[in-house]
Amino acid sequence: LDRSTREVELGLEYGIPTMNLAGQSLKFENGQWVAESGSFPGDHREMQRLRRRNQQLEEENNLLRLKVDILLDMLSETTAESHLMEKELEELKMRSRRRK
Repeated sequence: LDRSTREVELGLEYGIPTMNLAGQSLKFENGQWVAESGSFPGDHREMQRLRRRNQQLEEENNLLRLKVDILLDMLSETTAESHLMEKELEELKMRSRRRK
């Protein structure tokens, strides 16, 4: 049976799923649990504070990732320079041995 037929014949009206959690009423709409209006005193301010904190942490995380990338680039450059210097040193040693 389709929904409308079930409702008419069986008297089943499910409505929007709701739950009460620690005195706070939530309803399930569009695939998400949403606070019913007025059920969370101060919730709006807390959500704004959490969003700002989340944004700050995301920005800090991005900055740290950038710093790690820069440090890895610097390490690669230093390693390459070190290998070149080692190669030059070996070549100089070889030339010095040939002259003797």
